[in-house]
Amino acid sequence: MKKILVTGSTGQIGSELTPALRKAYGRDNVVAAGHSRQPDADLRQSGPYCILDVRDGDLLRQTVKNYRINTIFHLASILSAAAEEKPMLAWEINVGGLKNVLETAREYGCDVFFPSSIAVFGSGASWDNTPQMTIQRPGTLYGISKLTGELLCDYYHRRFGVDTRGLRFPGLLSTRTRPGGGTTDYAVEIFYAALEEGHYTCYLAPDTRLDMMYMPDALRAVMTLMEADDTRLIHRNAYNLTALNFTPAELALQIRSSLPGFSISYEIDPLRQAIADSWPRHMDDSAASTEWGWEPRYDLAATAADMLEKLAIKLGRTRENDHGTG
Repeated sequence: MKKILVTGSTGQIGSELTPALRKAYGRDNVVAAGHSRQPDADLRQSGPYCILDVRDGDLLRQTVKNYRINTIFHLASILSAAAEEKPMLAWEINVGGLKNVLETAREYGCDVFFPSSIAVFGSGASWDNTPQMTIQRPGTLYGISKLTGELLCDYYHRRFGVDTRGLRFPGLLSTRTRPGGGTTDYAVEIFYAALEEGHYTCYLAPDTRLDMMYMPDALRAVMTLMEADDTRLIHRNAYNLTALNFTPAELALQIRSSLPGFSISYEIDPLRQAIADSWPRHMDDSAASTEWGWEPRYDLAATAADMLEKLAIKLGRTRENDHGTG
């Protein structure tokens, strides 16, 4: 029986992965960990929750021991734009926190999932169809910390036999949590703005093309990878992963097909634009497909429709008071 710890459980991925894991493995077998003393009511009431700073290795080990954890989904992280604002804090959490997780996993025999990112690529990598194995020279602290994490996970698997597995996520779209310091946050913010104001001012240029993914596909990918046959995994840390590929202008056009009155303008944020320009336009995720059967289910039209429907309910919007519907 899996006994699971989810660090960063109140974040963008954790707040949705935790309920999915509890549904799959039982509510009492999935411990949510985060900073907040008052997390989302659903998270707190649907299973065990504990306060944990991943920089505190002693507390982490004690938590794993107390709950008899054998699998850690390590999601605690400072995201790209926020990491550029507080680089040392990002290093302490993104690298120091992972080091503590891996050491704890080595000591207690835990499996580890570690989310990497498209940000691990940089100067020298192919921008189109970026291969699984290529030059990795990230130019941001976030990318550097994620690449370090990939290498650490490889090392702990090779040196100590820890079953580490990971994914290089593209930008993620979610309806559950508001964006929190990522370069691709615009792809979520735009839906809120479309429903609440009928207009969005985008901080990236209209032709900035990036890989993206809707959260239901991301959750399925994480759980599928962690259940995959170990003997088939060659590139275990970490797999290129993608599902959607669009620009801000293309996303706005898709939203406008449902909300005709929606409009978009652009005020470029130099920092986030520079980060986005340093990332691949599209990754080749054929290794994930070949080694553990990855296949996305949501295209752009399906993603936009579901985002608008769920956020309209969340925000208390109706078709009559949506902008552009009369």
